[in-house]
Amino acid sequence: MQIIDLSLPIDDSLQETHAAKIDRITHADGVNHFNWVVMKNRPGGLEQFEKGERVATAEEIPDGEMLSLEIVHASVHMGTHVDAPFHYGSMCEGKPAKKVEDVPLEWCYGDGVVLDFTRLKYPDVIKKEDVIAALEKIGYTLKPMDIVLIYTDGDKLLGTPEYVTKYVGMLPDAVEYILDQGVKMMGIDTIGLDRPCFEMFKEFLDTKDKSKIWPSHFLGRRREFCHMERMGNLGAIPKPFGFKVSCLPVRVKDAGAGWTRAVAIIDSIGISKTRIRNSCTAIK
Repeated sequence: MQIIDLSLPIDDSLQETHAAKIDRITHADGVNHFNWVVMKNRPGGLEQFEKGERVATAEEIPDGEMLSLEIVHASVHMGTHVDAPFHYGSMCEGKPAKKVEDVPLEWCYGDGVVLDFTRLKYPDVIKKEDVIAALEKIGYTLKPMDIVLIYTDGDKLLGTPEYVTKYVGMLPDAVEYILDQGVKMMGIDTIGLDRPCFEMFKEFLDTKDKSKIWPSHFLGRRREFCHMERMGNLGAIPKPFGFKVSCLPVRVKDAGAGWTRAVAIIDSIGISKTRIRNSCTAIK
């Protein structure tokens, strides 16, 4: 079995619309932090701490180190994440929309399909006919509960301004065609499912045309589905289908999204059989 990581990290070195901040308390700093945690809850303890008093010194702690600690201040849309129906709106299909902790886990594990759109370049967009052509190219028919991965190579732009402003997004007719096949979960290797947001904002503000603002997201108000954003490494999956995807989201209370460590799970026996068949075909 081969497991391929399809996730990008929560990275506080990236300057983005919703940038992350991570407080990192090192092992050595953890000694001081331990003293602060213990002493601040004692009467007068905080004042004593600020005066330099300690309940435990580094010499009294194994190797002079405490446990490391990282405190993350970040949007649930930073790093690879699952957007739940609640992200799109308060209601979905006439009912209260599912928050991320309500998403059925069955939606988050299933047969994976990679659709290759790397031939498209900004300002191209993915349309319904592009999805149909991509499926025809690999000879695959979508079935209910497939997890569809939209491969644009957008993750290669991570860390550049273009990652935020120049990527290939999806039009609603492309998303809806996939949903029509019974799909509940899809993912894309860009920062967003729609076209670049600042372009949408400008068009909407210039025209006040409601169809110009988050159309692929707002589709989720009348069609129930989830999608992943900020995926990575989709090109490392060795075949377009015949593998599993796991993308279980972190349970963040009352939230519209949750981080996920998305992976592709490849059956190595299946790969070996495919290689043998291909070799036999080549010999013939």
